[in-house]
Amino acid sequence: MTASLLPAGDPPGIPGPGAPPRLPKYYQVKRQLLELTAALDAGSPVPPERELARSYGTSRTTVRQALAELVIEGRLLRMQGKGTFVAKPKVAQPLELASYTEGMRAHGLHPQTKILDIGYVASDEPLAELLGIRPGGRALRIHRLRLADGEPMSIDTSHLPARRFPGLRKQLERHRSLYETLHVAYGIELAEAEETIETVLADPHDAQLLEVDPGLPLLLLSRHAYDVTGEPVEWAQSWYRGDRYKFVTRLRR
Repeated sequence: MTASLLPAGDPPGIPGPGAPPRLPKYYQVKRQLLELTAALDAGSPVPPERELARSYGTSRTTVRQALAELVIEGRLLRMQGKGTFVAKPKVAQPLELASYTEGMRAHGLHPQTKILDIGYVASDEPLAELLGIRPGGRALRIHRLRLADGEPMSIDTSHLPARRFPGLRKQLERHRSLYETLHVAYGIELAEAEETIETVLADPHDAQLLEVDPGLPLLLLSRHAYDVTGEPVEWAQSWYRGDRYKFVTRLRR
């Protein structure tokens, strides 16, 4: 049997019991960047990777990894061809049955909506069940880009039973808010909704619309809304920028 030349105890490079774990180099840089950006105003530029690497005595790869995590967390904003900047605080959106327009105005932001596409589609069985119509029945599909103070915030796709809301396409030209249109033009009072939240990654098309990097985490909200009579009104999915949004709710026991 060959005797080991290593001293007894833990293998080299592995901390013993109770010893604090060694932080990866990029994480140390990330903490330094947080201290740096905490003293800067939103919109302030962050020094280039080369300069940061020299200041922190590390590689550009390490700096790039730290910056990437801060972008994903919404603390920094990367703009193609312009650089990296300190991000605005995230919009804290309550989970409630309200329109996007109402939510943005409550935060003192100017909401805007760009209709990317609007038209009728034949409902497959799952969509027909959600809207309370027969399979193959027409549904109005509304695909929109949402902005606040000119900044892209989310992409929405709504489906509504076409037969129940005749002329809705024209009505939306007068009222940019869908829920306002339903209330004013059709007397619809929304009463409740079932909503789920999950995370997805921005594909290249959505990333281009939202002006973010592909692969940025998005918050996907799926909403099934009903009126006061219990009839389904809308099936909608919204892809929110994970770097600009956080959702808030109050729980009671």
